[in-house]
Amino acid sequence: MDSLSTDLVADVLNRLHQEAEIADAPLMQALVDEAGSREEMISQAIAAESRDLNAVYQTYADNFLSVSPRFGRFLYMCARACKAKRIVEFGSSMGISAIYMAAALRDMGGGRLIGTDLEPGKIERASANVAAAGLTDFVEFRLGDARETLASGIGEIDMVMLDGAFTLYLPILQLLEPQLKPGALIVGENAFEEASGYIDYVRDPQNGYLSMSLPFDPGRGNELTIKT
Repeated sequence: MDSLSTDLVADVLNRLHQEAEIADAPLMQALVDEAGSREEMISQAIAAESRDLNAVYQTYADNFLSVSPRFGRFLYMCARACKAKRIVEFGSSMGISAIYMAAALRDMGGGRLIGTDLEPGKIERASANVAAAGLTDFVEFRLGDARETLASGIGEIDMVMLDGAFTLYLPILQLLEPQLKPGALIVGENAFEEASGYIDYVRDPQNGYLSMSLPFDPGRGNELTIKT
C-alpha cells in the first residue's frame, strides 16, 4: 500500500504544496533580496534566533516553510525503511511533513508521530490538514518550546525529523538521545553547519552516529544521520 500515490493523502498534499508555494514566495524573495547570498541569509537567521527566538517565528506564523514534494517522499520512504513506530518531529508548521510520515505509519499498520511547534495557529492548521488527509489517529501535536514539549512522554524513537529553529537542532537531538533506538534515523532539513554545532556533532562517530549530507534540494542543508 502506498498512500502517497493512491489515497486522499495525495490530493491533500498536492493542495498544500500549492498553497505553500503561494504563501512563501514573497518571503523567500525578500530574504534573498535582503541578504544577497546564502551565507548572509543563514548568518542573519542565526543572529535573529539568538536575539529572540519567539519573535522570529511569530513573524513566520502565516508561512508554511515546508519540505518540498521530493523531500516529503524521502521522509515517507525513510519511515518505511526503518519500520518506524514512533516518530518525533521538531517544527511541524502546517503539517505537510507530518502527513508524509503519518501516511507511512498508517501504511505499515500503525504508529505515532509526535510533532511540536511554537505557533498556536500553525498547530491548529496542521491538525486540520492532518485530519483532511485522514491521519488524525496517528499524530499528536504539542504546542510550545520543543525543549519543554519533548522533554517527557515520548517513549522509544525510531525516527526524528528536525525542521525548526536552526540553533536548536543539537539541543533537541541531545534531549531525545536517551530514547533513540539503535538504528534510528535522524533527518535534518536546514541543518546548517554554521548553526548550533549539530553537523560537527553527528558527523563525529565518537558520539554514536554516522551522518552525511543529502544531494537533493541543494542549499537547504539536508542531512541524514543514523544512530549506531
